[in-house]
Amino acid sequence: MAVNSAPERCPSQKVAAAWWKEASVYQIYPASFCDSNGDGLGDIPGIITKLDYLKLLGVDVVWLCPVYKSPQVDMGYDIEDYRSIHSPYGSIKDVENLISGLHKRGMKLIMDLVVNHTSDQHEWFLESRKSVTSEKRNWYIWRKPVIDEHGNRHPPNNWASIFGGSAWTYDELTKEYYLRLFAQEQPDLNWENPEVVREVHDIMKFWLDKGADGFRMDVINLISKTPGLPDAPISIPGEQFQPGHQFYANGPRLHEFLRGLREILDEYNAFAVGEMPWAKSDTDVIKCVAADRKELNMIFQFDIVDMDNGPEGKFSPRSWTLHTLKDIVDKWQTRMRDGNGWNALFLENHDQSRSVSRFTPHSPGNRSLAAKMLATFIGLQSGTIFVYQGQELGMANLPQNWPISEYKDLETQNFYKMAAEQARRDGTGLESFLKEVHLKARDHSRSPIQWNAKAHGGFTTGVPWMRVNDDYVKWNAENQISDPTSVFSYWRGVLELRRKYRSILIYGRFDMVHHDHPAVFCYRRLSETSAATIVTNFNDSHQELLLSPQLMLSLKCGIAVLTNYGTSYKILGQTLYLRPFEAFVVIEQRNGHHL
Repeated sequence: MAVNSAPERCPSQKVAAAWWKEASVYQIYPASFCDSNGDGLGDIPGIITKLDYLKLLGVDVVWLCPVYKSPQVDMGYDIEDYRSIHSPYGSIKDVENLISGLHKRGMKLIMDLVVNHTSDQHEWFLESRKSVTSEKRNWYIWRKPVIDEHGNRHPPNNWASIFGGSAWTYDELTKEYYLRLFAQEQPDLNWENPEVVREVHDIMKFWLDKGADGFRMDVINLISKTPGLPDAPISIPGEQFQPGHQFYANGPRLHEFLRGLREILDEYNAFAVGEMPWAKSDTDVIKCVAADRKELNMIFQFDIVDMDNGPEGKFSPRSWTLHTLKDIVDKWQTRMRDGNGWNALFLENHDQSRSVSRFTPHSPGNRSLAAKMLATFIGLQSGTIFVYQGQELGMANLPQNWPISEYKDLETQNFYKMAAEQARRDGTGLESFLKEVHLKARDHSRSPIQWNAKAHGGFTTGVPWMRVNDDYVKWNAENQISDPTSVFSYWRGVLELRRKYRSILIYGRFDMVHHDHPAVFCYRRLSETSAATIVTNFNDSHQELLLSPQLMLSLKCGIAVLTNYGTSYKILGQTLYLRPFEAFVVIEQRNGHHL
């Protein structure tokens, strides 16, 4: 047991209010949300049929992953036309109806803006690759090959693609390479070209004029690269291509470009959240989100979802402890407030696996408790909460006995081929790699939503594009909506608490408690007139917490407003006794004020 003796910090100056700070955001991956026409693929009309479900959950904003016209090499993140809709998803009219339906229910829509790269089928790139003298040649990043002393051709530098292999693709027609940090079908745009920047601004205005309320900006910190595109240092010995993110992320013109995007957003009172991989420095992040800098409103930083990624990347292991998680949370909770920034809170998205499977060592019987505990942990911190589809149901990773052929994601399949080739060369097995796939593959979050116990979880009346998780008969929305003890109902409670106690749970200060305890994550939220204590047990076993006099007073005098066990917590003497994955929230009055 551990006791916290650090004095509680007083709330600092008031945080400026804004609608997007108070919002709860729900992310929709359209291919897997709801299929309205039986073709096996989710679509926009299917989303519209579920708007009352989202309203019941209590979300304020829907973030829609890309629905633009696309060859779908990377599930829509390879865009062929920013002003057209991928026909299996619907039409421009369907998007307009979605916006109207959300606005009528008091909700907003943010769209995905993917402008680091396009599809290789976009008319810009088709024109760019026609000739080295094409008027759009400079819209993308082209370089001549490097020829060694033996006359062999090599890419312009040693950067590795994020999806494996080289970050460069050779074009036989013009005898040059183009940069593509992701798939070869996703060439990077050249933001050094002012015409590209103006076109991106026009795309934003197109959708804002249709009523969109903002954007999630995909890998937005990759749009500025280091001039000269230098070779990356060797960080993975023996590999031909090396991680080059120190040269293609957070480049020298990033802030200039972000300020240009912000000017467009401010014209419409819209907001933007940026996805920023490799944004580890708090100084760099604050520069992007501090209110007075007029860049992004908030960013997704990846410290939590990267903490189990090993030195060779996502599909290599790294152990973590609760102290690791506490250090990450305490850093960003305090640094953002001190730097006049704002956090984007998330544990899941379309690029991550299911949090209940990844971050909690639960037995099957404790899955619901573990999912509720995670909702308590993430949902009541300082920042805007992002809930990924199915997270509100406690959806889990795919069964470990599924073959690799059931995994549809380009990233998973590319790395599987590389791992299989390495295993053949080394004479080793694939067990370690597959263990990481079972834990962290993007496919886990992309399986269709489980609406009911009917065939394919009610996602489609046809054959789903991806197999539905086998547990849909028990774990589905229909079972949970009317059950007050369900994960869905618990998430409703978390989002309602954020609204009801806005001054504490949204604008209040964060204070870590019991940093040294190996299994219990406890923190406080403080306003001028009231406070909240949030206690979560991250372990599948009973835990004891020795209470300081201050925390004892808070728990005994406060009101328990949420608990995942449905019964009160237990204090004997100076010790709090916690059940497996127990979580609860206590609100207390301060300084003579009443709630």
